[in-house]
Amino acid sequence: MKFLFYLLLPFSISYGFVVFVRNFLYDRKVLKTETVSVPTICIGNLTAGGTGKTPHTEFVLSILNADYKTAMLSRGYKRKTKGFRLADAETTALCIGDEPFQIHAKFPETTVAVDEKRVRAANFLLNKKPDLDVIVLDDAFQYRQLEYGLSILLTDYSRLYTRDFYLPSGRLRESKSGSKRADIIIVTKCAENISPTEMLEIQQEINPQQNQELYFSTYEYRNLKPVFGEIADDFEEIAGQARNDGKTDNNARHCRIDPQSPKLTHDTSILILAGIVSPQPIVEHLKQYSSHIDTLFFPDHHNFSEKDMALLQKKYNSLNTSSKIIVVTEKDAARVLSAPFPEELKPHTFALPIEVKILNDKEKIFIKKIQSYVRKNSRNG
Repeated sequence: MKFLFYLLLPFSISYGFVVFVRNFLYDRKVLKTETVSVPTICIGNLTAGGTGKTPHTEFVLSILNADYKTAMLSRGYKRKTKGFRLADAETTALCIGDEPFQIHAKFPETTVAVDEKRVRAANFLLNKKPDLDVIVLDDAFQYRQLEYGLSILLTDYSRLYTRDFYLPSGRLRESKSGSKRADIIIVTKCAENISPTEMLEIQQEINPQQNQELYFSTYEYRNLKPVFGEIADDFEEIAGQARNDGKTDNNARHCRIDPQSPKLTHDTSILILAGIVSPQPIVEHLKQYSSHIDTLFFPDHHNFSEKDMALLQKKYNSLNTSSKIIVVTEKDAARVLSAPFPEELKPHTFALPIEVKILNDKEKIFIKKIQSYVRKNSRNG
């Protein structure tokens, strides 16, 4: 790994210089930025993926949707279309990208749009939806043509941006000093029991500015949900919180996965299908509920082909237990719906939703920060 790092180092230095010049020109107002007439919240990172942007975007939307008409704007990474696209009832993940499609499916009251040019898209949105109150921008921290009212920067607990380096030898999209543009920094994917001492050490390492707020977040796993429609009325929660002592009660944790199947127990086989940056936490979580875990992993944002589905079918058929299911992430579920998925596997395929939880008893403070910003900057006062 060290050899590869040094081999790629010249490319990283060149890349870093180009990014430095670009940011310098924006900081000195040589390159112009534009604003729009509604509050804008940017959620992004300094690294190339894997920090939990989509779950945190969903968390912010869940805060706003009760009181405001919201829109979510993304570039639509790895979609098969170009230009501005507004999600509707006929939209698929191939049209707008897997993450925007996931949000479109989970938040039907939110206007979801994609465009490579966020300024153009924001203006299109306001023309089409003049009653919008706020626009949330996913993965837009490096898009500086649009000036954001509130910026949220995410960094993975297991790979803080302070310990990283420029692409391609590292994962940084820009200098660590770019973090100074953020209003809020969130250390994501923390263990729920992270100690106050460790949080203090991370705070000292990140060294936020006086005008910045630092938070720590974790994931909470929710009910497994059928990917291809509702299958059983008596579908029960199996993906709840672990007991405080870390032990699992086999009799208390089970789920009927369809009317003909036995209850899900530690003897049930779970095949995890994932195309995300860090699937291992899902594996560790599901180990609480089954002692038979198998995996089929692909690169992030992978579009599943017929060959991939044939491999999935083969792996599923090789599981030698009477009870078996396939579990995918919500992001993978968005792509699975557009894939040539085997019909016979559909009744046994479930998505594992996750939700963000702000740690250290600061969730109410975070929520108030978001609500206060939008209220103070709303066109309706």
